Amino acid sequence: HLYLSNSGLTGSIPTDIGDLTNLEILHLHENQLTGEIPSEIGDLINLSNLNLSYNSLTGSIPPEVGNMNTLLWMYLDGNELVSPIPSEIGNMSSLKRLSLSDNQFTGAIPSALGNISTLERLYLYSNQFTGEIPSELGQLNSLGILSLGSNQLTGNIPNDIMELIDDSWSGLYTLALN
Repeated sequence: HLYLSNSGLTGSIPTDIGDLTNLEILHLHENQLTGEIPSEIGDLINLSNLNLSYNSLTGSIPPEVGNMNTLLWMYLDGNELVSPIPSEIGNMSSLKRLSLSDNQFTGAIPSALGNISTLERLYLYSNQFTGEIPSELGQLNSLGILSLGSNQLTGNIPNDIMELIDDSWSGLYTLALN
């Protein structure tokens, strides 16, 4: 485990991070990290929890994140990340929580997110997403929280998502669109 949250770190995340292949938890949130997320982050195949939120990271999410099949939580919110969100993100077969909120993502919400069947919480609010909510998100039967507010989305909420709300066994389903 590597916890360096709120430690005053500056500069970029070194590419050598990929050498820490036995690392299970990486928390670097609330620092002043800049630059792009290195593609070598995808080499952390034993990682279960990645938190890079509230830094000043730029560029797009590297497609290599799709290699991280043990990842349960990925928090990238509060940065300056831009589109595209790689379709490989749909390969993250264990992911339960994904937060991409408060970045600069544009365009359509990627339908590949509908491939992450284990997803329980999805935070995409405070970006610049446009277009309709992809109906593929309705395939996320484990989804309990879907937060899409503060975007420029149009159209109706897809029926499949409305059915998730109606069928929610816990009664704790949250859909935030404002």
